[in-house]
Amino acid sequence: MKNRIPLTEFLKPEVVSRLSRLDLIARLVVEGFITGLHRSPYHGFSVEFSEYRAYQPGDPLKQIDWKIWARTDRFYIKQFEEETNLKAYLLLDVSGSMAYGSGKITKLQYATWLCAALAYLMLLQRDAVGLALFDITLRRYLPPRSVFSYLSLLLQEMHHIKGKGDTDISTTFHRLAERIKRRGLIIILSDLLDEPERVLNAFKHFRHQKHEVIVFHILDPTESQLHFPKETLFIDMETGEKISTDPRYIAQSYHMQFEKFIDQYKRECREQNIDYVSLFTTTPFDQALFQYLIKRKRMG
Repeated sequence: MKNRIPLTEFLKPEVVSRLSRLDLIARLVVEGFITGLHRSPYHGFSVEFSEYRAYQPGDPLKQIDWKIWARTDRFYIKQFEEETNLKAYLLLDVSGSMAYGSGKITKLQYATWLCAALAYLMLLQRDAVGLALFDITLRRYLPPRSVFSYLSLLLQEMHHIKGKGDTDISTTFHRLAERIKRRGLIIILSDLLDEPERVLNAFKHFRHQKHEVIVFHILDPTESQLHFPKETLFIDMETGEKISTDPRYIAQSYHMQFEKFIDQYKRECREQNIDYVSLFTTTPFDQALFQYLIKRKRMG
């Protein structure tokens, strides 16, 4: 921070990993994203995101854009559209497999940072945001609210999570689909390491309830290739089961199964009009945030 790192650098997970405060991470990722939008071919999205008007006596001082003041020596505030009726639900996987990371960043850290940034961005747009933490069951549920002060409670819930325990995505999602009555936007952040047929059936339940769905499939780069140079002991992070093998002899077969696993999600999500986004923990956050804006625009 003291070296005045450009905001867009905070779209890189390895840069974000140097920070400890989740509120700071969320703000810097989103500000970096907005700055990037203004410089990118997707400028139209940034125009839709916010407009500016001259400051008037009585306007909240916290809405003043100090960067514009520094450039123009005039006070402007962000003017948002009237509060929308959108209710968004962030479904964050906190099971044991999410704690895996072949490098400095685990899948759970990446998913939590992205989840925090999405919450920040949506509340900035006056959307109502809720949070569900799940593993084998629903661990915590915070219903959607649209006031920006709600962010601190959402981040507080995310801050202390640790990936542990088994996964039962299907059962949890079916229960949530019955619980969430009003049509909204369901945003799933998970490694989806469960039986694909059952998980996809649960996705269909959300669609049957008329929800829009975005799936952020969070993966570690090592999971796609199985690059281990010698015999390795693998430990299931959810069940504790152990198996020793030489990955060099099974790498090709593993890669084919992994591709089949990904392709099944891609194909069936497409058939159900579900936005599927595959993200490795090295993927810059703007790619995910832009997918959210695309979905948001489609919803009107």
